[in-house]
Amino acid sequence: MKKLFGAAVMLAGAWLLVSNPFSHQYITYLKSESVPVSMHKDSLYRELETKAPDYEIKPVDARIDSVWKAIPGYNGLKVNIGKSYDKMKREGRFEADLLVFEEIKPQVHLSDLPASPIYRGNPEKPMVSFIINVAWGNEYLSDMLATLKKHHVYATFFLEGRWAKNNPELVKMIVDAGHEVGNHSFSHPDMRSLQAAAIHDEIKKTNDVIEATTGRKARWFGPPSGSFKEEVVKIAAVHQLGTVLWSIDTIDWKKPTPDELNQRVLGKLHNGAMILMHPTDSTEKALETMVLGIKEKHLEIGTVSEMLSEKRILHKKAK
Repeated sequence: MKKLFGAAVMLAGAWLLVSNPFSHQYITYLKSESVPVSMHKDSLYRELETKAPDYEIKPVDARIDSVWKAIPGYNGLKVNIGKSYDKMKREGRFEADLLVFEEIKPQVHLSDLPASPIYRGNPEKPMVSFIINVAWGNEYLSDMLATLKKHHVYATFFLEGRWAKNNPELVKMIVDAGHEVGNHSFSHPDMRSLQAAAIHDEIKKTNDVIEATTGRKARWFGPPSGSFKEEVVKIAAVHQLGTVLWSIDTIDWKKPTPDELNQRVLGKLHNGAMILMHPTDSTEKALETMVLGIKEKHLEIGTVSEMLSEKRILHKKAK
């Protein structure tokens, strides 16, 4: 009888424990103690979720501009809340400088656009590129390369195929220094005046020389003197080359003084600038001041491929 009474008491106690709302809260509390705090979104985690949208940047799609033609896209930024929380939880408070971002790609890429000339990078990207067309000027190349190396700057050298074929050691010097090389036709003709077969020939012969000399394939075509027609751009695309021009011209072939050349460039600087130059005495003497002036304006200097990529620059600070 005592055993039956004891069992009844235990059952009643269990029933009271289960049906009691305060017991439910206690059980929930006990369970929560065994789960990481971040999984329950404590106040810091919730604050991160609330503030994250204020620090995020939408990606920019590539597009065809009525003036600048093909404009590359630019990655956006999204806060990685989990990683940001892990960095902030030690201090236990929100710190904007500790936010961790991940890049978000645009929906439309440069490769999605119809074949079109490219004059500049995305206007939101704080970078410029040096486009150095080489068909002569061997005597200035070594000093220009030394200046670029001194300041850890990489450029894109557009090589005339005939010149590259006759100067393989200089081509290798350029590539060994970490620079990019592009196609500048084979014999420096007016591409606008050529028939389709001749356009193909000029581009293919130079591609072949560059690949045979460097072991690398060119990605970009720079028409001599900037002269081209729509057919040239389309044929370059058939050879897997984007057609690149410029938004700032040093006009160094007119032999300006170094000061004149730098005023011409630094006075027109903008995000995404493509700066055209050649291996000349004026450029060689102006180059260091130009590099320093660009960096003073908080602009990165990169190759054409780096410029036209969607990768962000200095993306740690989103605001």
